[in-house]
Amino acid sequence: MARDERGEVSDTGTAKPNIRQVAAIAGVSHMTVSRVLNDYPHIKEATRRRVLDVIEEMGYRPNMAARALATQRTQRIGVLVESAVEFGPTSTLRAVEAAARGAGYAVSSIAVGDEDEISPQDAVDNLTAQGVDALCVVAPRSSSIAALRKISISVPVLVVKPDDDPTFLTVSVDQHGGTVLAVDHLVSLGHRDILHLSGPLDWLDARARERAFHARAKEWGIRQRPIVVGDWSADFAYDFARGLRELPEYTAIFVGNDSMAVGLMHGLHDRGFSVPGDISVVGFDDVPLARHVIPPLTTVRQNFHALGASVVDILRAAIERRDIPQVTRIPAELCARASSAAPREGRA
Repeated sequence: MARDERGEVSDTGTAKPNIRQVAAIAGVSHMTVSRVLNDYPHIKEATRRRVLDVIEEMGYRPNMAARALATQRTQRIGVLVESAVEFGPTSTLRAVEAAARGAGYAVSSIAVGDEDEISPQDAVDNLTAQGVDALCVVAPRSSSIAALRKISISVPVLVVKPDDDPTFLTVSVDQHGGTVLAVDHLVSLGHRDILHLSGPLDWLDARARERAFHARAKEWGIRQRPIVVGDWSADFAYDFARGLRELPEYTAIFVGNDSMAVGLMHGLHDRGFSVPGDISVVGFDDVPLARHVIPPLTTVRQNFHALGASVVDILRAAIERRDIPQVTRIPAELCARASSAAPREGRA
């Protein structure tokens, strides 16, 4: 059902409404409807709202093939994601997909991993062959970024990474700020000897957290201990904890991700140590399971929803040759739970 040109409801049968019908009922030109659909600025809000209401009532869906011919755009974003089995890359991909759908874009994605035969060059060629308007790269390792620099890419490229880049657009959750939140939380509880169990240091996020940890610990005058480099897995952290011969001098552990933090708490429990009675534990990510382990895990939450929205906003601006949004660091949030507490008397 839709309204006719007099504004009365009529039965349109099975014929699909077109842009000129939308324009006639909304009382605007078909170019105005097109500009609303393409989210052009400088359109009066009342006009935008009226057009969108008519689009919704009529069930109008733009002809994507015709739009692509008219605008030379496919309304499609390509995403190359590495290590898609890990929580961060997977969550980033899902967030970009959701934000892209909300903006009227489709997403084509390719996962690349150590055991895959597809190379970064092949992955980029595959995505650009699909006519993507822009490319988002979720490649968390420094070696991946180095490989990407050798590839000629004809569309705007954004890399999700924690530091600025002279070659690519960038955006990320604030890894430095999130680490500062974790360290400050432990210091506020009274901890002055904190171990850092990091992720693999060829991962850009792990390196950023490791650097931020050392810098903040130095500012607080905390004892500088060598870090323990993990592999993101719960098994690694479990084995590390089980290998402790006695209760260590450090009273807290800042862990590079929640998976290792959960494995660590399991290993400490099996070793006979109490969390947080003997050792406080703080993770990073806030995976859905974090609040349900025993004790519930104190961790740093990454806002992947905001990250995905920012990726799409930046890429749309680049596609449309508008000013690039300057917000490229998404704030992190501390989720204080029961795995962290003041060190018991004599352990501070």
